[in-house]
Amino acid sequence: MKQLLIIILSITFGLNAQESSILFKNATLHKGNGEVMKNASVGIVGEEITLIESSLTFKHDDSKWDSIVDLKEAHLYPGIVAPNSTLGLTEIDAVRATRDYDDVGELNPHVRSLIAFNAESDVMTTIKTNGVLLVQSVPRGGTVSGQSSVFHTQGWNWEDAAVSVDDGVHLNWPRFLRYWNAGLQKNKVDDSKDAYAKEKKEIEDFFDLTLAYFNSDAVQIDNRLEGMRGIFSGNKRLYIHADELQQLTDVLLFCNKYKIAHPVIVGGYDAHLLLPQLRDAKIPVMLPRVHSLPYNENDAIDHAFQLPGILHEAGILYCLQNEGDMEAMNSRNIPFLAGHTMGFGLSEEEALMSVTLNPCRIMGIDSEYGSIEIGKKATLFVSEGPALNMRTNHVTHALMNGEWVDLSNRQESLYLKYKKKYEQQN
Repeated sequence: MKQLLIIILSITFGLNAQESSILFKNATLHKGNGEVMKNASVGIVGEEITLIESSLTFKHDDSKWDSIVDLKEAHLYPGIVAPNSTLGLTEIDAVRATRDYDDVGELNPHVRSLIAFNAESDVMTTIKTNGVLLVQSVPRGGTVSGQSSVFHTQGWNWEDAAVSVDDGVHLNWPRFLRYWNAGLQKNKVDDSKDAYAKEKKEIEDFFDLTLAYFNSDAVQIDNRLEGMRGIFSGNKRLYIHADELQQLTDVLLFCNKYKIAHPVIVGGYDAHLLLPQLRDAKIPVMLPRVHSLPYNENDAIDHAFQLPGILHEAGILYCLQNEGDMEAMNSRNIPFLAGHTMGFGLSEEEALMSVTLNPCRIMGIDSEYGSIEIGKKATLFVSEGPALNMRTNHVTHALMNGEWVDLSNRQESLYLKYKKKYEQQN
């Protein structure tokens, strides 16, 4: 009865329904770090995970827990992460007034997704019902798009939802291959090379200007250049969006030249051609959408499916992301992207890591999120079946920092509304 009351309070009042201690018992625990534990008990006090024991041997005092939930071997997972997403920055992609991710100008490191994040998004409510509890909201457009931040997918406002503020700056590396079948037309090849060299030089000039600004005693503050502060010292990451072999090669040289402390490649479609270099440079990769066609006509049809297994085998830190058409609303499919890699070289727990612990490692929040371990924040969910399978993913409970999550959404309410209508007619 007490647990029923807590769930009702959670659904009714959302973030107000927080307990001081919760115990999940008899869970099939997927820790997110590659380990699985059957019949596990997981205890949470306040925001933190304080206990992980076997339910078969752990003798718990019921009076010490505000709520005890018997999962009956249901699956307990760390929150799924949606990195490199416009989730929270767009509501309806076809309506310009609801898109707040692309600002005017080419060099905008001072633009922050933080203050544009919409915690009241209806799209967000459909994402968390599949277990996606963390999102890195990223600005788009220009050469330097701006700064991303990491949020929970539930909160009163952006201040309340923020997990990691201004975690990094996003740089869109210029494309080298700009024309389809350019190899058949020499003039187009030359045009591509010239344009690429010019745009690359503009990036280097901007970084030279930034370094000169930081090394000077200038009194006047330049807000645009201040947005780059932390890139060289390591307080922020530099997310470099690049896919092609030439791009990736030049990115490696660029990061070495400017001594970028924490570079991250976003995309990396041709990363399999530079495995030793990426491993030696210790540059992680946010891989392109698994559900996508090959970029080049001679690539294998399942190239995108194979990439995670290839990088895992090579010992390169990577994660999955969902950039592309309708990426905000399709963030709900992040767990299923991971599930589809299981037939291409990854085990279930390795696939789970690619959407839980690995993105948290890349974004620098793994000390608190990404796995279910003692001392970490209680951001986790329960699914009746395996969460990486779209046919068995059915989320029944979820917590963000120890607070119960409202799992209702507009799509579900409409489904129930019209289901009731047509059942009455029949």
